Amino acid sequence: MSGRKTFNQTCKREPPERELTILKSDDERREVFGWASVAVRVDGEIITDYHDDVIDIYDLEKAAYEFTAEFGTAGEMHQRGGVGRLIESVVFTKEKTAAMGITPGTVPEGWWVGFRIDDTDVWKKVKNGEYSMFSIEGTAIREKIKEV
Repeated sequence: MSGRKTFNQTCKREPPERELTILKSDDERREVFGWASVAVRVDGEIITDYHDDVIDIYDLEKAAYEFTAEFGTAGEMHQRGGVGRLIESVVFTKEKTAAMGITPGTVPEGWWVGFRIDDTDVWKKVKNGEYSMFSIEGTAIREKIKEV
């Protein structure tokens, strides 16, 4: 499994820096959960990342579906793939949260994930806090945001 590549390694792309904190873990099962990416906060604020980029929730949704269908694995620091497996993935949009009966303003618009970490060394780094966030990778075509 350690020979597997991440999405960016497969596509020979440099990963962007966008990280979110791990919110839940299960020691016995080596499972970690949290937001892979948040596009809009619960208060409606649109998130601008470290590169001054904004991702539309529907573009994020499409990317999440492609990642899940094509890869579905965890990588280590965008350098080594195959250290874990995707076990949970849902993109929360306004439409989905309304259909689920979730009160508006409760959940941000974003991509929630869970991974089971198979690699012992990576799990140790998660547990000791060295790896405390998720980081997504990918590319996009930059478009100017229209002022409202």
